[in-house]
Amino acid sequence: MDQHPDLKKKKKKLKKKKAQLPFRLNILFVTVFLVFSLLIVQLGVVQILNGEEAQRQINQTENTPSEKPVPRGKMYDSDHDLILDNKAVKSITYTPPKNGDSAEGRLELAEDLAEYITIIKDDDELDKTIRERDKKEYWYLKNREEVPDLLTEEERENLDTGDQYQAELDAITEEHLDEFDWTPELLNVLAIKKELDSAYELSPHVVVNEGLTDEEYAQVAEHLNDLSGIDAVIDWDREPLYDGTLSSFFGNLTSSDEGIPRENSDFYLSNGYTWNDRVGTSGLEEQYEHVLRGRKEKVQYTTNSNGDVINSDVVVEGERGKDLVLAVDMEYQSEVDKIVEEELRTAINNPANNTGYLKDALAVVMDPQTGDILALSGIRYDDENDEYVNQAYRTIYDSHEPGSAIKGATVLAGYQEGVIDIGTHMADGMIKIKSTPPFKSHRDLGPSISDIHAIQESSNVYMARIAMKIAGATYRYEEPLYNFDYSAFDTMRNYYSQFGLGVETGIDLPFEASGVTGVDPAQGNLLHLSIGQYDTYTTLQLAQYVSTIANDGYRMKPRLVKEIREPGNGDGSPGKVIESFSPEVLNRVDMDDKYIEQVQTGFRRVFTNGTAQSQWNNFPYEVAGKTGTAQKPKYDYVNDDFVQVDETENLSLVGYSPAENPEVAFAVIVPENGTNNSRHSVHHAIGKRIIEAYYDFKDKSDEEKQEQVENDDE
Repeated sequence: MDQHPDLKKKKKKLKKKKAQLPFRLNILFVTVFLVFSLLIVQLGVVQILNGEEAQRQINQTENTPSEKPVPRGKMYDSDHDLILDNKAVKSITYTPPKNGDSAEGRLELAEDLAEYITIIKDDDELDKTIRERDKKEYWYLKNREEVPDLLTEEERENLDTGDQYQAELDAITEEHLDEFDWTPELLNVLAIKKELDSAYELSPHVVVNEGLTDEEYAQVAEHLNDLSGIDAVIDWDREPLYDGTLSSFFGNLTSSDEGIPRENSDFYLSNGYTWNDRVGTSGLEEQYEHVLRGRKEKVQYTTNSNGDVINSDVVVEGERGKDLVLAVDMEYQSEVDKIVEEELRTAINNPANNTGYLKDALAVVMDPQTGDILALSGIRYDDENDEYVNQAYRTIYDSHEPGSAIKGATVLAGYQEGVIDIGTHMADGMIKIKSTPPFKSHRDLGPSISDIHAIQESSNVYMARIAMKIAGATYRYEEPLYNFDYSAFDTMRNYYSQFGLGVETGIDLPFEASGVTGVDPAQGNLLHLSIGQYDTYTTLQLAQYVSTIANDGYRMKPRLVKEIREPGNGDGSPGKVIESFSPEVLNRVDMDDKYIEQVQTGFRRVFTNGTAQSQWNNFPYEVAGKTGTAQKPKYDYVNDDFVQVDETENLSLVGYSPAENPEVAFAVIVPENGTNNSRHSVHHAIGKRIIEAYYDFKDKSDEEKQEQVENDDE
């Protein structure tokens, strides 16, 4: 059956449209393909040819963080008087960009910065700072086109990049350098560039602070937009307020140039420090670095593609470090320093002082019941400059043989070992061991003396007999000690250590000396150990030792810092307490109470009837303690032989007051005196004045407190 003519026409048109549709789709697909291909090619061009420049622009327009220094925590004395403050220091800093910078860029920046500042103003010092290498590097950067001619192709073949650069510098001659006129202005540019070269990426580096004038600071601050990476900031330095008193215990900081110690850089960097941060390297600055450091202000800068800062936001508010409140009263500390210096000066200027060895006097004062350090004083006479210098650090770093001051510990060791008991009598006659010098007391104290009398009159022989008994030795005149147990050295040192002798005291400082332990186990040396003339101890150890006896056998940890506080509100006093350190008992000596009480009785009689009685007679305050004198031979080379040429004496005095419920303990060491008796009073003079000053300041403090109470009531 034939189709209708109109139906045939419709079918023909439909077939034509179906034939056209694939053709149009193909054109569309080809067009899309070509567009994507062009985009991929363009992306490749950006990544491969222009990637570095594109990344640079991205970095420039990113938010770039920066950190600004804040003041460290302050230190106050026990009366909340400020003793260590911060001093504002104007500084110019440089912070390299995130992806580093070029040497040419730093030179250009140095040239721009040199228009406003001179970082080394003394021409002679400037000449010393700029080395020949610095001048060669400058020539290298200014003559890039001539650098390839410095080495032949053969010379370059076997050199890596670093070696090639060094070889090129070596090839720069004096004739090359003479092309420039090395004026102070040009040398200043080189000095600035050296500082810029020292900076670490994204870490502010101090270009100059010392010697920077207000005008220079203002000039740089005005042109910061033209000096990429440069900032004019306020840095901080430490300012002790008591002319060096106790400053050796405050400690030191690294300089801006040094930054964090490189040997411990991993530790500091992992704890949020940057390379150029200043940190404590000694004393309380190091011990309490985590408290004093503060929180740096963090600023986010937004820059445009030209590197201009278009916005800045403080993302972390800066906060200065926490404050420390010390146990020391600086008025009393200053008075103790004055006492020690005056008495040392008197002793040195004494006409009988003809040995020339006397140079030091050391004193430590502490609270025996809490461990609070009340004063640390060390004065040294500098004979070359004829001046007296405060070197209080010697009280914890220098150790000396103290002599008889430690005899209280020897007697207590004898009690606890069971070789003597309360009331034990022994002869004081001279001891003579074969092949050793005679061993005797400073005078013959009789054929039979008690333990109390031995302490009171400082019997050497009584202590030696205790030592021999601890060693289990049999003594016969002019014969060796039979059955001598050499472990007696360890036994006695173990008892001494319970009082803090020969071990670290635990004071809150990063380092302290523990003294020197003798290494020759000769039998005679055990006798000398028992009277304080073999091992050496620091003045702080002696103060802890006598404090332990005063405190009924409880050894307290010495402490310089009592509290950590929030920064104050600007009225000159510290803020609220964050942490308060309670007194800490390190150990209780392994001895019966009755034995400690017996030694305390002996210590009282030293001052009322014994070796200190003549010096302390009619003293207005009750004091107990022990005197000490240790022979100190002086050796020198004579005809190539190392021989004894002289003899001096270390003088020591330890004590506490009052005898019952003592509140202050002290130790004094005056090493290397002559042997003339006219100078044997220097340690007593220091001790007496220290105790008098303590009670004077205590009375004054009590009066002030009473006045404050009355004022509050009103």
